[in-house]
Amino acid sequence: MYKLLGGLSQYLKWQDIKTDSMVFRMHNTFTTVLLLTCSVVITATQYVGNPISCIVQGLPNHVINTYCWITSTFTMPDAFNRQVGSEVAHPGVANDFGDDEARKYYTYYQWVCFVLFFQAMFCYLPQWLWNIWEGGLASTLVMGLNHGLESQESISTKKGVLMDYLVTHIKRHNMYVYRYFACEALCLVNIIVQLYLMNRFFDGEFLSYGWRVLQFADTPQEERMDPMVYVFPRVTKCIFHKYGASGTIQQHDSLCILPLNIVNEKTYIFIWFWFVILSMLLVGLMLYRAAIIFAPAVRPRLLQLSTARRLSIDTCRNITKKIDLGDWWILYVLSSNMDSLVYRDFLEELTKKVGSTSAPVNP
Repeated sequence: MYKLLGGLSQYLKWQDIKTDSMVFRMHNTFTTVLLLTCSVVITATQYVGNPISCIVQGLPNHVINTYCWITSTFTMPDAFNRQVGSEVAHPGVANDFGDDEARKYYTYYQWVCFVLFFQAMFCYLPQWLWNIWEGGLASTLVMGLNHGLESQESISTKKGVLMDYLVTHIKRHNMYVYRYFACEALCLVNIIVQLYLMNRFFDGEFLSYGWRVLQFADTPQEERMDPMVYVFPRVTKCIFHKYGASGTIQQHDSLCILPLNIVNEKTYIFIWFWFVILSMLLVGLMLYRAAIIFAPAVRPRLLQLSTARRLSIDTCRNITKKIDLGDWWILYVLSSNMDSLVYRDFLEELTKKVGSTSAPVNP
């Protein structure tokens, strides 16, 4: 397991050139690694220990264990509110008196590791799309100017090449920024859809799962019903049918212990809180991007803040007025990837050059 989890650490390595936001990386990188880690842990747990152990008389235990694992087990929802030890043997385990409709079946546990894996793939999808669309443009434009340890002649040459590119391709980068914003919006859509699908996966119990766990601690002892046990029961029932010696169908009622649900309940309580926090961050990010798109007046201030106020607000306003949103975004990305002193000199020179280029020529 250590080797499997160790291989995921490469996705968390520090990147020299960053073209995305922290929230974008939290969704694409951290959440993907988190879900893959959970999938690996749950898969390994299934093979290290017995994921289900059933008690039945007169039949081989391994047969019942296999049958109940690949089919389903069930509980009685009304039995969760009864007193354990006097009214019921375990939470949710009671006599159904032949009422099949009163049973709550659990069929998810053999699919959890696969679902987590596909969730991780969908979380990585925006990053995969952005890597294709970005095409290494930011890394090409930086040209090693993020360190600032080169000779002055080399820095001047690279600044000149970068400036020529930006002046030549001015107002041609709008598709670049809109594709990136689309990838960020896809992150929010992905989280919302995954929350909805997980709620369907757990029969409508997931959306309120974390909130009920928080309320559980404040509930009086006599009124408590552990929501983790309700969603991820540790003891369930399973019915196995077989033919008897005379051909009569015999019913065997077994009690099944699901130790794997101890891992599942902790895994999904963490996922619930993380997805809720991440969805709020993504909503805030979408509002922030909307302000950048529809309120151009905020762009100069953001450009100044990205350089730790090394640039004057007048310089930021002058360059912002002469370029489109796509060009501004390129400069914004470069500000977080280039050496601050090199970037300040570069942007002041670019402002003068763009101003002289765009100035009207008197006849």
